[in-house]
Amino acid sequence: MPKVSSVCVPYASYLRVYEPLAAFPEPERTHWARYAERAQHPSYQDELQRSLRDLLPTPPIPVPVHESADAFVATIDGVLCVCPWRTRLRGWQALGDLAEQFPLPVLDAVLPPVVRRQAAADYDDWRERNPDARPWIRTSTWQVPLNWFVLVSDEEREYEPKTAGDEGCPAPLLRYRTPMVQARRRVARALKALKDAIDEGPLIDGLVDVGRWLEEFHPRSLVELDYGGLVHALSADDLDEDHSAADVAEGIEALRDGDGEAAGEAYARLMERWRAVRDRQFAS
Repeated sequence: MPKVSSVCVPYASYLRVYEPLAAFPEPERTHWARYAERAQHPSYQDELQRSLRDLLPTPPIPVPVHESADAFVATIDGVLCVCPWRTRLRGWQALGDLAEQFPLPVLDAVLPPVVRRQAAADYDDWRERNPDARPWIRTSTWQVPLNWFVLVSDEEREYEPKTAGDEGCPAPLLRYRTPMVQARRRVARALKALKDAIDEGPLIDGLVDVGRWLEEFHPRSLVELDYGGLVHALSADDLDEDHSAADVAEGIEALRDGDGEAAGEAYARLMERWRAVRDRQFAS
């Protein structure tokens, strides 16, 4: 059985899709059915720690050599749903984003150019054999992208403060869960309101991207927005008072009503909250 580590790894948030077992072809369906019967499953912390351990060897291993056989499992209204980790694909995609996150000298020191070139070549070969592959999980560090909040509502917010009796990695839980059909509907309505009001911008681009991603999954899937390890970067008061999904919904509704002032106030609250979180990334 996987052992839950007591070492907490911050600071990433996650957007996950859990698909019903029927959405998977054989033999993968049978694998996940047997996997779900296990008494214990690894957590997001276990997943993150495994990926970080691969960066310790010399040279580092930016992408796992073998695909993970693990997943997150949830039972929704009596239906078993599975969110495969797919760490190889996500590793390649994350590697492609690193150039935008770090200065080149820092990137070269962490992942030498020869390692990145080999990983890119391996990814090209893999994509030729798996042209339709897509991840079930999206990850963001030091923030929750604002377009993710469009998919959920404040009524779906689940917040559990940290308790002294927690085992493993003691931490609060802050997440949202919503049916796929609801998430898609919210994306469509938000895009219409945004395009009518501002025509273009990063929020629209992000929504178009996440909307296309959601269309690739079974319509009876579950969408989960999880603050994950980001809860370690926020105080208990900050978590308790964080209703970002409500602020996003309020801003979009204000745009729909033509109230630019109210939309600006909601956006300012969001920017202030998440700028303060991102600034902690560079705090000593």
